Amino acid sequence: MADSEAVIRLYKSEDKIHPRSVRGRFTNWRWAMVALTQLVFYGLPWLTWGDRPAVLFDLASRRFYIFGLVLYPQDFVYLTALLLISAYGLFLFTAVAGRVWCGYACPQTVYTEIFVRIEHWFEGDRNARLKLDKAPWSWNKLWRKGGKQLTWVALALFTGFSFVGYFTPIRELGAELAGLALGPWEAFWVLFYGFATYGNAGFMREQVCKYMCPYARFQSAMFDRDTLIVSYDPARGEPRGHNALRKKGEAHALGDCIDCKLCVQVCPTGIDIREGLQYECISCAACIDVCDGVMDKMGTSRGLIRYDTENGMARGFSRGQRWRRILRPRVLIYGGLLLGLGGAVAWSLWNRHDFRVDVVRDRATLARQIEDGWVENIYRLQLMNATERPQHLRVEAQGLPGLQLSSATEVSLGPAEARWVTIALRLPPDSLSGLKPGAQPMRWVIHSDGGDRVAEKSTFVVPR
Repeated sequence: MADSEAVIRLYKSEDKIHPRSVRGRFTNWRWAMVALTQLVFYGLPWLTWGDRPAVLFDLASRRFYIFGLVLYPQDFVYLTALLLISAYGLFLFTAVAGRVWCGYACPQTVYTEIFVRIEHWFEGDRNARLKLDKAPWSWNKLWRKGGKQLTWVALALFTGFSFVGYFTPIRELGAELAGLALGPWEAFWVLFYGFATYGNAGFMREQVCKYMCPYARFQSAMFDRDTLIVSYDPARGEPRGHNALRKKGEAHALGDCIDCKLCVQVCPTGIDIREGLQYECISCAACIDVCDGVMDKMGTSRGLIRYDTENGMARGFSRGQRWRRILRPRVLIYGGLLLGLGGAVAWSLWNRHDFRVDVVRDRATLARQIEDGWVENIYRLQLMNATERPQHLRVEAQGLPGLQLSSATEVSLGPAEARWVTIALRLPPDSLSGLKPGAQPMRWVIHSDGGDRVAEKSTFVVPR
């Protein structure tokens, strides 16, 4: 028997999806989220707070400004808390209503919606775009395709420019760009983020959601039979039948679905929702809007495709019954954790000190005995002003009798200034008699002229 060879392809080429434009309440909600998210993203770098941008992540000076907050790398706990809040928020939304984040607020969805809208302006709706793709090259095709690409590139570059504006003051960035004096790192990130936006939203589109995003893979772990999902009602829709059959008097034997396939044409990931729940579905509800429009024209009630739960579909729950079952244990747990974390962060920020202190023993100078039997330890204190007003700080050492600071104990800090201060701490001979050699607990206490007080634990080393 002759040897046979089998070719296994690791990538399946797929036709480009041209989603049909649709109107409806969920489409309006989706565009409202597009407008809100992009107003925040593009607008925040231009807002000012005093004489600086309202939101600025100044990596060079290691300071992060968020309106009135001045954060340092030592405030990393807030970033951790923010990530936890985002995670539990995503878990909560998914347990309640599936992939609503994907359908309404995910950056991939938002920018794909914008890029598809630009494509619609230049090339027309779905059928016109399909016809244009198959047509031979002409001046009409060239200017439409070229104009679309140029608009995409301009929007992508502006998106990259806005992103870098969170790390470099955007007005300075604009002046550097206008003078062709953009720094190498700024230029790299503008181009990199712009290229990512252009590639993901202009070309990859649904491929990101279907093959690259991990969320589609583990979302099922947060679903149950009481999760709201975009659902097709087969009991009402089947058997399907074209409108021509209905006109022949056979409507009594058919379901409400007229098999127009508009639900497939409007889907941004190209699936047929009538085949049941699929991981590619991003819960954008475009199929609901277009199906409701068809039902209106056919004179039947809306809701052949709708947001519903598996239990609701199987048992015929009313809207009230469906919503009551949403408040189940996992939702309450996620909600409780979210409220707890949010409350803890709010309390922490409200009670946050006006300055921070880090104490580091000077490892270059060990504990040593100096004149007259005194013992000296050298410390380095990092004092960080967490406000944008000048502060005057007074440093004290407590915890051991007779402790004395041999250098300046008062430090003035400018707005949002951080400074390292070297301080020698000494202990007299008469205080050493009751102490064993080794590290002795003590603390540093720093007072501000505004009445704030910070205490940091440390140790004083007594040599053998």
